[in-house]
Amino acid sequence: MSRVNEVGEADGWRCWLCDEPVDPQMSVNDPRGPSVDSRTAKTKGQRGGAAAPLERLAHRACNTKKGAVAPVVAWPARLFVVDPSPIIASVERLQRKGGREIMARCPTLADGEDAATWLVDRISRLHPGLSVTAEVEPGGGQYLLVLLVKA
Repeated sequence: MSRVNEVGEADGWRCWLCDEPVDPQMSVNDPRGPSVDSRTAKTKGQRGGAAAPLERLAHRACNTKKGAVAPVVAWPARLFVVDPSPIIASVERLQRKGGREIMARCPTLADGEDAATWLVDRISRLHPGLSVTAEVEPGGGQYLLVLLVKA
């Protein structure tokens, strides 16, 4: 079994960057074809030294567009969120430290609940081993979307 197939099976044939399906039959040279994105992730207690390698499935175009810079997982335009936190950095912080983090502000409770549902679902694919919940809390005439790591 090739490395692309191994990583593809582990990631359920979904691009970890755009969260869209990846066709395993498509050519690896096609922009929508499968590729392995090798990135590094800081490990607990590590400062600036070597990092643990992490391989994830990505479309060739998503992987190329990202290049050698830190990846960004975008919040969908259909969600009404204000001042959204960067998802990958926030999740990695929660993995290391635990606790809770405010991810965004929402104008209504319904907007907050929609965003919370999407965020928990997205993180379940982004970091399958991490168990998180999201809460929507009122505050200052708006609603705060809070992400928590389950113990």
